[in-house]
Amino acid sequence: MASSDFDGILLGMGNPLLDVSAVVDQEFLNKYDIKLNNAILAEDKHLPMYDEMSKKFNVEYIAGGATQNSIKVAQWMLQIPGATSYMGSIGKDKYGEAMKKDATAAGVNVHYYEDESTPTGTCGVCVMGGERSLIANLSAANCYKVEHLKKPENWALVEKAKFYYIAGFFLTVSPESIQLVREHAAANNKVFTMNLSAPFICEFFKDVQEKCLPYMDYVFGNETEARTFSRVHGWETDDVEQIAIKISQLPKATGTYKRTTVITQGADPVVVAEDGKVKKYPVIPLPKEKLVDTNGAGDAFVGGFLSQLVHGKAIEECVRAGCYASNVVIQRSGCTYPEKPDFN
Repeated sequence: MASSDFDGILLGMGNPLLDVSAVVDQEFLNKYDIKLNNAILAEDKHLPMYDEMSKKFNVEYIAGGATQNSIKVAQWMLQIPGATSYMGSIGKDKYGEAMKKDATAAGVNVHYYEDESTPTGTCGVCVMGGERSLIANLSAANCYKVEHLKKPENWALVEKAKFYYIAGFFLTVSPESIQLVREHAAANNKVFTMNLSAPFICEFFKDVQEKCLPYMDYVFGNETEARTFSRVHGWETDDVEQIAIKISQLPKATGTYKRTTVITQGADPVVVAEDGKVKKYPVIPLPKEKLVDTNGAGDAFVGGFLSQLVHGKAIEECVRAGCYASNVVIQRSGCTYPEKPDFN
């Protein structure tokens, strides 16, 4: 394919958040009732935590948000300017400006909705022993409106794309927008992908998630999310391989593509289910002392995976690229990467 064929080939939609990241202690986790390897929406009790983090610990501010991370990593892996686009909602403030600058520098074509009255969303990233916990204060990210998507200059991004990726987190914000995109994908034989994203999405947004499932050609997630999905659906199994198969066999809206389930398990092999069969792919081993934090590891995996999927590569190549990207990201703070990938 010529590089012009990749123009806007991959579109992401989600919640753009500024990561407020710090290595914290157990006392802090206990105080705010935070569990490692989890992702939640901030409640009132969490709101003082962002300030306290910046006073108590060494805080880094990193452009984040699950879908935005994945799209940036895919863009980095592709090294073709403008191959990816992204939509979401930010505030008209310095954090929003910083995010726009960061994403644009990464080569992503961002079309943000800018909310006049609400600050840009933030995500507290609490790191301990390399494991992360995410507490998202959506703010402006929660204000995305389907009207923005329908504007001709934004809908043009949907028309141009051939692959779509939306993290499950966006289900809490604009299910109407997701509906328009998934129906466009189905009607035009394009590839629609989503992520389970967090146990709370599988549990408390089960109904909106279920409306999207028939349209998902690829379902991403990690082992904790897969097990929550299984429990919520009454499957009575904790076996990740069985769950992956069951998800891949749920009804499809169209027969154009079979559904593929891709479940990561931290340092354990990646589980891929398609056609009623499971394949497992080992991840790149990393000595414990090289692990900085797991923030963005799953997002990076998806970004790497999608960078090869849009090239029409075989699933093992997609997984290999996903493992490469996540291996790079976990050796750095947040979802960041060097200037050029070293993937062949």
